[in-house]
Amino acid sequence: MNISMTRIQAIFMKDYKEFSRNYAVSLMIFVPFVLAFFYNKTGVNSISEYYLPINIGFSMVTAYVQCCLIAEEKERNTLRNLMLSPASLGDILIGKSLFVFIVTMIVVGITIFLVGYNPANIFIIAIALMLSSVFYIALGTLCGLFAKSIMEGSIIILPAILIFPLGSYASPLSSIYPALKFMEWLPSSQLVLLAEALEGSYSTTDVIIPIVTIIVWSIFAWIIAAFIYKKRMVD
Repeated sequence: MNISMTRIQAIFMKDYKEFSRNYAVSLMIFVPFVLAFFYNKTGVNSISEYYLPINIGFSMVTAYVQCCLIAEEKERNTLRNLMLSPASLGDILIGKSLFVFIVTMIVVGITIFLVGYNPANIFIIAIALMLSSVFYIALGTLCGLFAKSIMEGSIIILPAILIFPLGSYASPLSSIYPALKFMEWLPSSQLVLLAEALEGSYSTTDVIIPIVTIIVWSIFAWIIAAFIYKKRMVD
């Protein structure tokens, strides 16, 4: 797979311009800020509460913005032109993800500051947050490929916005409702488990399992996204 930095940069700049022009999408970045600010003022006393605005930021900023950017391309019939251009699959997927990844890291950083969270091991947490971002970008890409417009994309992404951030809150209910057992393995739940383990004496397994789980989610989501993307090229 040939990767062209020039093409990636061009796609990156195109996404930046579309994002800055679409206020309905760009204003979503302030949602986790507001939630983190109020959480800080009302008092946060658990890791899961620290991570609620962070996980909501991943779903409402990362996945939502990525979905809308892809859906807008389809609505304007420019995604087809991009698919048929000399840009490779890697150029397009990296270029369409890079802008949202940078925005996500900025949003997550500000959210962590506003909520008053001080990670016990910032290096490991930073890796987990970046991997989570990769997963949510894939999720947004996948939803965007199924949408035909921004409005439709906003509806398609809604279940992901409602389900994925609340994994750690649904996990305690899995003993009562076995159907919720899978929520324990969502990236949001694994992120909280990792952060909780780092606050005390932790083993290598406590770190590896959550990170590997998030990586598996990311790889699986990107494989599906790439498959759907190639299928759209021949539709």
